[in-house]
Amino acid sequence: MAFHATVLTLYPEMFPGPLGISLAGRALERGDVRLETRQIRDFGRGRHRAVDDTPSGGGAGMVLRADVLAEAIDAASPAADTRPRLLMSPRGRPLTQGFVRQLAAGPGAVILCGRFEGVDERVIEGRNLTEVSIGDYVLSGGEIAALVLLDAVIRLLPGVMGNTLSGETESFEEGLLEHPHYTRPAEWEGQRIPDVLASGDHGAVERWRRAEAERITRERRPDLLAAKGSGD
Repeated sequence: MAFHATVLTLYPEMFPGPLGISLAGRALERGDVRLETRQIRDFGRGRHRAVDDTPSGGGAGMVLRADVLAEAIDAASPAADTRPRLLMSPRGRPLTQGFVRQLAAGPGAVILCGRFEGVDERVIEGRNLTEVSIGDYVLSGGEIAALVLLDAVIRLLPGVMGNTLSGETESFEEGLLEHPHYTRPAEWEGQRIPDVLASGDHGAVERWRRAEAERITRERRPDLLAAKGSGD
């Protein structure tokens, strides 16, 4: 069964975007992935199809309305739909490789792309939305974040990557950053490929790669090692 992704957005023209090329593009062409977009404004209010209003209690910006979003979500994801409902949000749970693998193993996802100052909290609770963040920064909207999430998921679907081991030996798969990579020429600008990689000793190669992964993680992301040590 194809992975079915439904994106709720004010800018459906942003999709498939980069998902239309390379691995993801071929997956879409083959039908491994079904990607559809829904225009939130179709459910807007009044002659101008308003989707937002001023924040209760005052403040800057506008907030996406709960009633508008609820109707958009219900139309895209009826009660029998088992796909998780996600809201791309900077305050959400981090998008980790483990979470990506969970999504890739499922039937798909309904992804709501926020805009403006945010989304009425009542629809987040009322429609059981899981907030997901791709990093500690703020974007203009959730569309780019949704593209990131979908790219990460699609590449892990069966048959998308030519070599399944590629997805099992990458950064974050074992709580470590990935080891360095080398290829021909054997020497470049006075730098040689490490001798162990040409030794033919597969055990030694694996030990070297593991040690390098641990070294790089320790230098660049000690938080990952701390989490690994705590069993998280």
